[in-house]
Amino acid sequence: MDAEELLRQQIKQEGDIISANLLNELGNRAIELGLIAGHGHRAGKYEILRQGKAIMLSPKEAQSYLQNLITEIEQ
Repeated sequence: MDAEELLRQQIKQEGDIISANLLNELGNRAIELGLIAGHGHRAGKYEILRQGKAIMLSPKEAQSYLQNLITEIEQ
């Protein structure tokens, strides 16, 4: 692996970490607002517990879902 490929891999990993942190912050905010009961990674998906149901989404879908829930309540 050359230096350029190594740098690309490192940038991708850092982006993944930032996305995971944002997703965690959104989930925690949604819990604080009483919108969901819990959240977390499970079986390669992101699980959101809402209204007695487990919603399994990709991390990207979960981020959009949580942002929309929070935006609706805060308007």
